Amino acid sequence: MTEAVTVSEGAPAAAEFSAAVAAIRELAPTGRVLLICHVNPDGDALGSMLGFGLGLRRLGVPRLQATFPGTFEVPDPFAALPGLDLLVSEEQAEPEPDLVIVFDVAAVSRLGALADRLPRARATVALDHHASNTGFAGVNLVDAGAAATSVVAEELLRRLDVPLDAEIAECLYVALATDTGSFRFDMTTPRVHEMAARLIATGLRPGEISRRVFDSRPFGAMKLSADVLSRAQLDPTAADGHGMVWTYATLEDLERHGQRPYVLDALIDPVRCVAEVDVSVVVKQLAEREWAVSLRSKGAVDVSAVAVALGGGGHRLAAGFTGYGTPGDVVTAVRDELGKHLIP
Repeated sequence: MTEAVTVSEGAPAAAEFSAAVAAIRELAPTGRVLLICHVNPDGDALGSMLGFGLGLRRLGVPRLQATFPGTFEVPDPFAALPGLDLLVSEEQAEPEPDLVIVFDVAAVSRLGALADRLPRARATVALDHHASNTGFAGVNLVDAGAAATSVVAEELLRRLDVPLDAEIAECLYVALATDTGSFRFDMTTPRVHEMAARLIATGLRPGEISRRVFDSRPFGAMKLSADVLSRAQLDPTAADGHGMVWTYATLEDLERHGQRPYVLDALIDPVRCVAEVDVSVVVKQLAEREWAVSLRSKGAVDVSAVAVALGGGGHRLAAGFTGYGTPGDVVTAVRDELGKHLIP
């Protein structure tokens, strides 16, 4: 593996990008490249990985795979992304890659069984935008000020002299749009809109992409959402009086409505809109007594610090972790941390 490169404050330094460019350009003609994003991939993870993979294909990298840990299932909103032919299941993923590039992953634990590819590779590069990133790769391109990992991916493609085409741009645009909540979240800066303009200039149709990604859900998913929202509980005294709202979804909910797990990811959006509270929590069942927990804050609580304390990570206003026990157990653990991580 390559010697570790120190993560800079803010955006990655030129030396870090140079090291990443060198790791890619120094590949042998038969070099094996494995791209990995996190378990249960979202739009930023998949879009950044596939967009960058298409860029590597344009560079002529012949032995190229993209993968993610866990069930090999692409959520319906992303089923039309360009570059899906690069995807293989974790069982099919190259066991001895020369180069591993990881996308939107803050810690090795998010790589599941694919984590063993990193020590086997000659070089490893991580592209990420989570402040909680542990710097686990040989070269770490971590920009905590970036709205999405796709921002870092676009910059590395630029430094590799890969021009944007419509397919690369669509992947990066989906990544950018999903992690900014359709350009509504606090991280939507002039830099974000400038990048969106570059991507749209390739010929994208933002309205069509938005309808596919944000505005299309099965009828059963709507019914499931109604059940889950009906369980929501308001706790106005949590977070030293800033308040919390929470709800949960079970595997039985999914089965009853005939839905796939990805539909649960959108549940945080209506929950976080509750006007009376700062913190919103959605607890989604993964297995018996195991839950994926989504946390959101409107600015009073650093939910990234809450998540890190409970074994996860993320951003100051959006984070998550894996909890165990009953939904009540998980929410109690969250509530106990909220007052410790108020934002001054």
